[in-house]
Amino acid sequence: MNCLIIDDNKMARTAMKQLISRVEDLTVVAECSNGMEAYNQMNSQAVDLLFLDIEMPEMTGLELTRNLGEKRPIIVFTTSKKEYAVDAFELNVADYLIKPVTIPRFLLAMEKVREIYDSNKVGVSIEEKEFVFIRDNGILKRLLIEDIHFMEAMGDYVKVFTQQKFHAIHTTLRNVEEKLPSNKFLRVHRSYIVALNKIEKVEDGVIIINNNPVPVADAYRSTLNKRLNIL
Repeated sequence: MNCLIIDDNKMARTAMKQLISRVEDLTVVAECSNGMEAYNQMNSQAVDLLFLDIEMPEMTGLELTRNLGEKRPIIVFTTSKKEYAVDAFELNVADYLIKPVTIPRFLLAMEKVREIYDSNKVGVSIEEKEFVFIRDNGILKRLLIEDIHFMEAMGDYVKVFTQQKFHAIHTTLRNVEEKLPSNKFLRVHRSYIVALNKIEKVEDGVIIINNNPVPVADAYRSTLNKRLNIL
């Protein structure tokens, strides 16, 4: 993984670089002293992972994260302050490290990062629109598209429901929506995608699939009605 160290404190950057050197598959491509410098660096070079300080002049780490959008690298915040933790995790970062960072804590963060990296790399792959591969406890398993009933976003994970069980995969609902066949699935809520052929009934703004209620948001109701081919 190519990583970028972003911190306005030179000693902090040096300490982080020493920690990174202990991990074989990490390569520091650049060190930046502020958010704008890092932003420009990412526009000119592919970066997989950011070790990002929060309190910096001109642009804070939180502001930089918000400006990067959805195609941002994996982010690990590094800071001496605990009070930003809630804001940080609302941005769905991989981890939040308090300086000075110990080796065991750094390695724990890297386990989380590697899980996210592997998940993003493999993602949900489709072959001939018949099945997907999902990562379940570190194992790739084939799941027939026909067996999927609906999907629910839960934080950094998406729960994929079948007739008997559900699978939790580390991805976003948007990523799933982009990769599943649009003629078979429909987004009906910011947190739900349903298989159209599994809908049993729609009552009072709620879809019933296999006795499970799925809410329909007003913004999606018109599209749902068109796709249901109502007589």
